[in-house]
Amino acid sequence: MHPILQQLQAKTRRHFLSSSGIGLGAIALSSLDGSVTSADVAVDSMSPLAQRQPHFDAKAKRVIYLHLTGSPPNLDVYDYKPELVKRDGQDCPDTFLEGRTFAFTAGVPKLMGTPRKFAQYGEGGTWLSDAVPNFHDVADEMCFVHSMNTDQFNHAPAELLIYTGSPRSGRPSLGAWATYGLGTENQDLPGFVVLISSGVQPNGGANSFGSGFLPSVFQGVQCRSKGDPVLYASDPEGMDRGLRRRSLDALRQLNELQAKELGHPETLTRIAQYELAYRMQTSVPDVMDITKETKQTQEAYGAKPGEASFANNCLLARRLVEQGVRYVQLFDWGWDFHGTAEATGLTSGLTNKFAATDKPIAALIRDLKQRGLLKDTLIVCGGEFGRTPFREGRTAASKVLGRDHYPDCFTMWMAGGGVKGGFNYGQTDELGFQVTENKVHVHDLQATIMRLLGFNHEKLTFRFQGRDYRLTDVHGHVVDDLIA
Repeated sequence: MHPILQQLQAKTRRHFLSSSGIGLGAIALSSLDGSVTSADVAVDSMSPLAQRQPHFDAKAKRVIYLHLTGSPPNLDVYDYKPELVKRDGQDCPDTFLEGRTFAFTAGVPKLMGTPRKFAQYGEGGTWLSDAVPNFHDVADEMCFVHSMNTDQFNHAPAELLIYTGSPRSGRPSLGAWATYGLGTENQDLPGFVVLISSGVQPNGGANSFGSGFLPSVFQGVQCRSKGDPVLYASDPEGMDRGLRRRSLDALRQLNELQAKELGHPETLTRIAQYELAYRMQTSVPDVMDITKETKQTQEAYGAKPGEASFANNCLLARRLVEQGVRYVQLFDWGWDFHGTAEATGLTSGLTNKFAATDKPIAALIRDLKQRGLLKDTLIVCGGEFGRTPFREGRTAASKVLGRDHYPDCFTMWMAGGGVKGGFNYGQTDELGFQVTENKVHVHDLQATIMRLLGFNHEKLTFRFQGRDYRLTDVHGHVVDDLIA
């Protein structure tokens, strides 16, 4: 028996866990689910993040997903409607309102043309507003989907639908599916990293980056751009790395005994998580240190070492994928543009919000391209639904302009990773009420992302509670027109 185990015989399990100091990032990595059964993918429990081959050749090897929590107003950023501008202030036509209800709307709502200025950019002639000046120069790298559609109009269910394929909690997230199917390239780093700016968790909470019923090693590991990158990753006072190593060896023996006795695969996964957390102690602080970047690169992103910001997170995303992380998820809160305050208005509010985000996003695209990474790194950007073509009713007497939630049509964009650059797909009607051409449901977007990663979305499955589940469940079609 290991010497430490002999020393611990007289101690309680609670005392052992509290004194061993091994909680660190492994606790952040783990969320046990006792219902794990069987999987479509052959995962080695002792090395669950080992690289695996997809169903066919992949266009994208890795993903950076930028989620603008709350959803930017597509009609004021990406989807130009000159007819709506002409009819600004008019009553909405009855044909658009019949049989439908909208939140915060009393009486007949007034159409609202955008207060932003639009122009065309790039060889593709993409329409973009003055809210995103830094996007203008990278428009030909971007693939816009103007015909997105969702079933949900409240933030949390809509966000969960985007990431898990279901508006209810409990399903694995997109990043978890990706790392379950592919593993990751760097065994000293998590396969799925989450970075959060604006100080607020995503609307769907940890479920938006959770593993659901997949083994817990596949859930997103939340890292911070300020302070310790992973909470509790530092050695506690009085413990050096050697003692931590011996403590882990002792815990490993206990877990192996339990695994042999109970046969639960999650126990072996937990062993792998602790070992990864131990390796993360040295690897994560190094990759999260943006002071190693040149001043020129930091300035291009607008990044400032020591701060917690979206700009820092964009630079960190590039560093992480460059070091072999499979999936990086950025959440940035503050995009709920109702217009009930200046900060959520479509003029100065939208300008200020994009001032902190469109520069680092454009820098990320350029940086990945310059390093030869954009061709096989897929960037996805968007919110969880769209915004109404009319003014929100409760702000009718205000000078601040805003729009309410709208599920029927919205815009998202992608770049790199095998999608067409300078491409605009799908259309909405002249007022922005309905998709008129090439509707793309959330499940279709998920199926397309899976295809770019080399998977048949109908065959990447996991058996749980008696049936096979997949990200798209029983829905979704690959949008081949988006793929280069």
